[in-house]
Amino acid sequence: MNPGAPPLTIPGDPAMHILQAERDALLKPLNAVTGIVERRHTLPILANVLIEKRGNALSFLATDLEIQITTASQGEVAGEDFRLTTSAKKLQDILRALPDGATVTLDQQDAKLTLKAGKSRFNLQTLPAEDFPLLSVGAEPLSKLTVPQKALKALLAKVQYAMAVQDIRYYLNGMLFIAEGNQLKLVATDGHRLAFACMTLDAEVARAEAILPRKTIVELAKLLADSDDTVSIELLPNQARFAFGQSVIVSKVVDGKFPDYNRVIPLDNDKIFLINRQPLLQALQRAAILANEKFRGVRLTLAAGSLSIQCTNSEQEEAEEELEIAYQGAPLEIGFNINYLTDVLTNLQVEQLQLAFGDANRSALFTLPEQADFKYIVMPMRI
Repeated sequence: MNPGAPPLTIPGDPAMHILQAERDALLKPLNAVTGIVERRHTLPILANVLIEKRGNALSFLATDLEIQITTASQGEVAGEDFRLTTSAKKLQDILRALPDGATVTLDQQDAKLTLKAGKSRFNLQTLPAEDFPLLSVGAEPLSKLTVPQKALKALLAKVQYAMAVQDIRYYLNGMLFIAEGNQLKLVATDGHRLAFACMTLDAEVARAEAILPRKTIVELAKLLADSDDTVSIELLPNQARFAFGQSVIVSKVVDGKFPDYNRVIPLDNDKIFLINRQPLLQALQRAAILANEKFRGVRLTLAAGSLSIQCTNSEQEEAEEELEIAYQGAPLEIGFNINYLTDVLTNLQVEQLQLAFGDANRSALFTLPEQADFKYIVMPMRI
């Protein structure tokens, strides 16, 4: 190299040091928002996360145009104010791969973001923050309520497994929220089974209802803490908002008419008995090993003092279980999809259930003894 030659010049602005933080201060809030990020999207910027620093607060925002999640990093973060977007998954993978306690620095130059930690260095592309689409936040809520996070988390767990997955009846791919009087009611159904749960609120609220998309429910259940800290719920005409801890979820609501759940609850099932949840679940799980892989059928036979469980498959293999129950009513033989039974038993954290059957063509009703705040209805199947 000619010693008299002028130094090389790099076009563009010099690299600007924008942030220094511990790995977990970046990874935890990033993990909270990346669940909704689609890798392949018609809009490339939707694969990115919007990172914004104002004063000492650092926030991460992701959206798929249906849901938007914002989470702030806990504690104060030093550095300049900035706004940028970069690949959510790549940033997450890099931070995950770095050792615990690593100090991460971010530098920005033109459309490049440089992440350094120890001897590691990564150059990531950025896209302009002003191009990032944000959900417009609606006006006044129709109903606003506040509940403990762990109470809402437990309520969602009692219901969310019954949501449909990619049903053409799009309104079933979600969960109905109803705020009414001093109650919050949640309902989900896929057309074969229906779960209903409700909780009592501390105060009366204005009546409002909304169907929230499946993805919103899954992310909400994942992010809620098992604590008495509160979550604020706002139901708007075409939007719902949840604010808790360092996170805010804004979600569009599903446009459609949810089925009238009261009409499907069987009121005159007369074959009623109590049963311990765990032994019934374990018996069904064992029998399911030999259930038909396609139809997943199980035959329940109810007789005085006993409940028999039977599964057979296309290879003529058979599993049988028998449980003792306190029952002296009429006998019954009825078939179900075994997954619909194990789902409810897995997701309820109770010792005992009450089961109520009618005839072989009538839906079964699962409830909790002496409680009206949970109902699970499952349709029978021919075996």
